[in-house]
Amino acid sequence: MRKIFFIPFFLISANFFAQSPMNSQEAAALKTLVKTRAATTKTITSDFTQSKHLDFLDNDVVTKGQLAFKSPNLIKWSYVDPFKYSVIFKNETLYINDEGNKSNIDIGSNQMFKQLNKLIINSIKGDMFDDETFSIEYFKNDHSSLVQFASKDKKLSKYISAFHITFNSNGDVEQVKMIEPSGDYTKIVFSNRVLNNSINEAVFSN
Repeated sequence: MRKIFFIPFFLISANFFAQSPMNSQEAAALKTLVKTRAATTKTITSDFTQSKHLDFLDNDVVTKGQLAFKSPNLIKWSYVDPFKYSVIFKNETLYINDEGNKSNIDIGSNQMFKQLNKLIINSIKGDMFDDETFSIEYFKNDHSSLVQFASKDKKLSKYISAFHITFNSNGDVEQVKMIEPSGDYTKIVFSNRVLNNSINEAVFSN
């Protein structure tokens, strides 16, 4: 069952109260805000709650943990509840620690995994505004902005058909939702997010 929690996160909409489409000026302003924020983000630490929705289960599978990100491409996902499980992206390798049972996957030789890794990094930072890769729609309410990214890449679409990213008024990512072609999805909600604090390299040790 554990692989349900994490692996579909690779292989691979929130209800948005009173959402309405943005006009072109609002969309451009949001892109500028988010890109500026992403360009100045060197580190991120955050708590997260991940919900995996699978149609064959009555309830979503919920896990909690901490994220550590260090520019340009170091990521560690540490799951702490209901089990301890960590995944590190480092030097084009995926390092997995399942309660002391360690393994690794070479993603450097697989273009699709490399692309997914890049998209995951950019989704954490919020910097995914690539019109060649995605069809993009912008929505707003009184407190947040929602951007829906639908993949144009046929190979990527076999794993993830769309990303939905919710931003707060500062341009920070509050939530990422990855939707699979089947309609199953993974939703990650971030909390206690801290930017640009020093992160020791030992955090990303294998």
